[in-house]
Amino acid sequence: MKNTTIALLLLILSADLYCQENNHSIAIIPIPVHMQTAKGNFTLKNNSLVLCVPGDADAKRVAGFLSAKLSAATGYNIIAPIHLKKIYTSNNNIILDIINDPSLGDEGYNLQVLTNTVFIRANKAAGLFYGMQSLLQLFPKEIESDKAAGNIAWTAPAVSITDYPRVGWRGMMLDVSRHFFTKAEVQSFIDNIVKYKFNVFHWHLTDDQGWRIEIKSYPKLTSIGAWRPQRYGAWGNAKAPTEDEPKTYGGFYTQEDIKELVQYAKDRFVNVLPEIDIPGHSMAAIASYPELSCTPGTYHVNAGEEFQEWLDNSNRAGIDNTLCPANKNVYVFLDKVFTEVAQLFPFGYIHMGGDETAKNFWEKSDAIKALVQKEGLKDMNEVQSYFVKRVEKIIQSKGKQLMGWDEILEGGLAPQASVMSWRGLKGGIEAAKQGHHAVIAPWDYTYVDLMQGDAIAEPPEFGTLMLNTAYTFDPFPEGADPKYILGGEGCLWGEHNTNVRMANYLLWPRTMAVAESVWSPKERKNWPDFIGRIEKHFERLDIAKIKYARSMYNPIFKASLNENNQLLVEIVTEVPGLAVHYSFDETNPDEFYPVYEKPMVVPPDALHVKVISYRGGKPIGIQMNMPVEELVKRAKSKKK
Repeated sequence: MKNTTIALLLLILSADLYCQENNHSIAIIPIPVHMQTAKGNFTLKNNSLVLCVPGDADAKRVAGFLSAKLSAATGYNIIAPIHLKKIYTSNNNIILDIINDPSLGDEGYNLQVLTNTVFIRANKAAGLFYGMQSLLQLFPKEIESDKAAGNIAWTAPAVSITDYPRVGWRGMMLDVSRHFFTKAEVQSFIDNIVKYKFNVFHWHLTDDQGWRIEIKSYPKLTSIGAWRPQRYGAWGNAKAPTEDEPKTYGGFYTQEDIKELVQYAKDRFVNVLPEIDIPGHSMAAIASYPELSCTPGTYHVNAGEEFQEWLDNSNRAGIDNTLCPANKNVYVFLDKVFTEVAQLFPFGYIHMGGDETAKNFWEKSDAIKALVQKEGLKDMNEVQSYFVKRVEKIIQSKGKQLMGWDEILEGGLAPQASVMSWRGLKGGIEAAKQGHHAVIAPWDYTYVDLMQGDAIAEPPEFGTLMLNTAYTFDPFPEGADPKYILGGEGCLWGEHNTNVRMANYLLWPRTMAVAESVWSPKERKNWPDFIGRIEKHFERLDIAKIKYARSMYNPIFKASLNENNQLLVEIVTEVPGLAVHYSFDETNPDEFYPVYEKPMVVPPDALHVKVISYRGGKPIGIQMNMPVEELVKRAKSKKK
């Protein structure tokens, strides 16, 4: 009866004929599967209602979210949830309806914006929630304000959208170990990623620099392991803590905090994946309980000082930061830790890390040598595999499945483990070949903590990930059976990420690129169109006072030596249509300076190449002053 009523109403209300998609004012990210625009607009009014079907608590909650968001920005009294009745369907109201459409799945939705009614339909409340996100992106940018904007025409263009995700696992990771983020800041992180339809929050809770989750069986993990001295310099150049130095920088989440945040995420249809990073990256745990190490000694929580040598395919540590696979008490410790973790997190997976384990201290350990002989292990990779397999049994005993970074493939994969592939795509491909599930999170496509422009203008990081590269991410690597690919994930590591402003600078806009890659059909992606939509979202971020990077407007320098050994500089931009003005004479260029057109020979006496990008006669990027000395280094490095 309900669906029949809605169908009849559509015949009455759909007087506008939908036309083919051609509306540049619509800037939905991620781009929907299918969209048609029509003439006219829906106008939100002070007496508009948000209606939903009775009896669905999740749908009721979505209606509450929507009414609260609309009321805050408009100053209107948008009431919800009101039970759906025929008399409400033609008075500039918003209707949330649960239907039965197999093509939409559990997270898909249909959004119809008519001139006097908005319909969001879905099979499940999660679909209503994602339809709500798209609807909000149709309203003026001021919808992102947390207080009444005033003097705004609260209209949304008439449109019909059918949309559903490409993959089921759409994750974003936040590292809170290197630098602690408060409960409110984590909530804000969740709020921001759900706008772009992410549904997994990967929470990196432990590492060398801090243990962030209360474990009641082991109180020293947070009384000692959550704290270190504060350092302000560049990561890796910090000095090691001294015994008498105050350890006041850090923090942790109580179990009540965890429960609250897990519920907060669940209310927004987000699963929380906890990560307890072992056996490497365990300095905070060992500082708390030194007996967990194979190497006797006194340990402290790392404050950012470098203690490892990073080789091409491995790493060696100057201090042993690993749990000892040969120590039976380590497994007692982990059993108790994972018992408490499993009780706090309802999601079916627990991430055990497994990455970047420095094994050089294991090679010298008598206990490890005895374990190798007893278990018939060939090398240190098999030692780690032995450890991972025992951890898998512990995690499975808690009713959970183990997931780890792709290093857990080395030495033999645990029987039912899932792999998160970060060192490119090969880990995910190999896991799938072995019949194991994988999440694709390659550093060279989805690590949004990396630099996003030329190094002379970006905060320091371990590498570079340009926006246009992130946009080419495909969660289905060639050679992997798609049935084993759970989805994809972006990662925000914390070494250089000291506060929320910096976190948002790194997240946006590249996280939008990851979002579109895991939600939208591959054939719908279009780089120039994506740039246009991003620019609309920059305006929304401005309203929300969320920091973001405008690095895509800044030129990128490429240096080489020509046949006469002269230094050539090539200047490119990610965004098409920019005019790059330059100078060699130490003056600051503007729109009256020459425009770069092709690779140029750098004058031998020049000290800098100064550039700035313009569009439409106005500066759009920052002025960049590239030292010629740096260009020479790059050219010589390239020649080698």
